[in-house]
Amino acid sequence: MHSVDNIAFVASQTPEAQEALERLKQRYPHVPPATADVIVALGGDGFMLETLHATINRRPAIYGMNRGTVGFLMNAYREDGLIERLRDASPVRLHPLRMRATTANGATVEALAINEVALLRQSRQAAKLRISVDGKVRLEEMICDGVLVCSSAGSTAYNASAHGPILPIGANVMAVTPISAFRPRRWRGAVLPDTAEVVIEVNETDKRPVSVAADFTEVRDVVRVEVKERRRISLTLLFDPEHNLEERILNEQFSP
Repeated sequence: MHSVDNIAFVASQTPEAQEALERLKQRYPHVPPATADVIVALGGDGFMLETLHATINRRPAIYGMNRGTVGFLMNAYREDGLIERLRDASPVRLHPLRMRATTANGATVEALAINEVALLRQSRQAAKLRISVDGKVRLEEMICDGVLVCSSAGSTAYNASAHGPILPIGANVMAVTPISAFRPRRWRGAVLPDTAEVVIEVNETDKRPVSVAADFTEVRDVVRVEVKERRRISLTLLFDPEHNLEERILNEQFSP
C-alpha cells in the first residue's frame, strides 16, 4: 500500500493544467514535490515523462491526471474524491532503459529512457546499421531511416507509429523496431527478453551520420549505441483500477 499522507501537485505550462493546479492546491493539503510520497501530475504524456525523469532519484509514486491531449499514461481529470482515488489506485512499476552512446569524436554519453531509445539518420542519406544482441551480431547491415529499442510502457508511443509490437506490461520483454527499412525489406523487428543488451553500430559514419535520442536526451554523430534495461531503478505509476495501464495496452492491441 502506497502512502498518500504527503501529496504534491505539479503541472505543465498549458492554461488548462495551470488552472487545475490552482484549484487542486486550494482544495487539498499539499507539500513540495521534494518531500512528497505521491505526486499528482497535471498535463499530458509528455509532462508525465518529464515528471518521472525529474523525480528519478527519489522515485515517489506518480499519479497523472489528463490536462493534455492523448493522456495514455494519465487518469481522467476529476477534482472530487482525489484522496480516495489515490488510496485505491493500482501501482505499475516500470524500469527505464539505459543508453550509452559513443560519438565520432570519442565522447561517451549516458542517459535513461522510459519510452524508447531511437536512432535516426541526420542527413538525406539512409543510415547503415549493424545490430548485435548479447554480443552476437544478429543483423549485419540494415539500410534504413533508423531503429528504436522500446520498453513495454513505451511500446504504444513512437514504436507503435513505426508498426512495432505493442508489449504487455509485466511480460518482461522489449522491442527492437526498424524505422522505414529499405534493406532487408522483410525484417519487421524483434521482441527480446528485458535482460538482453542491444548494441547498434553505425557504418559509414562520415557519409551517413546518425543521431540518437533517449526520451529527452539527444546525441548527434554517434558511432555506437548500447541499450540495456536498468532493473535497479523502479518507477511507480498509479492508475485508477477500472482503467489501469495493462487494460489500456490490451485495448490498444484491438484498436482499429
